Amino acid sequence: MSDRSQPHQVQVHTQGRHEGGLQHHKGHLYPPDYNNNQRSPSTSQVLALLAGLPVGGTLLALAGLTLLGTFIGLAVATPLFIIFSPVLVPATIVLGLAVAGFLTSGAAGLTGLSSFSWVMNYIRQTQGTMPDQLDHAKRKMADMAGYVGQKTKEVGQDIQTRAHDTKRTST
Repeated sequence: MSDRSQPHQVQVHTQGRHEGGLQHHKGHLYPPDYNNNQRSPSTSQVLALLAGLPVGGTLLALAGLTLLGTFIGLAVATPLFIIFSPVLVPATIVLGLAVAGFLTSGAAGLTGLSSFSWVMNYIRQTQGTMPDQLDHAKRKMADMAGYVGQKTKEVGQDIQTRAHDTKRTST
């Protein structure tokens, strides 16, 4: 063997040349931050993927089954709604009017109690020394009672109108 007089030389090759912000590598253009030796996912990422896939798949399957059940229920219930609509529509109207009646009676009761309480406090404060203010309070209470009565009547008429409109459209 012959002795070499020259030491070993190390050649360094870059991964690609840069042109206009892009990097050439094996005939393709990549952004400058592109790394040919791509990192492998971390253990936590792999565990998250392994835990997430079954959970996500199960939830997606349940959502599909729910949607299918909804469509089947709608397909079964639609003919029943059509057949029983002459009974269901009036029943809905009656229930709506009953609820409106309960709400109206509750509102009138609360208004009456608060008015009575206000009048009692007013009388205690004045102790009967100011009849003009008491007459004014009576008039205001009468006006308020008339207003509440009018509003109640309007709500009842509105519900009746809607019920008649619903009855006309369903027949």
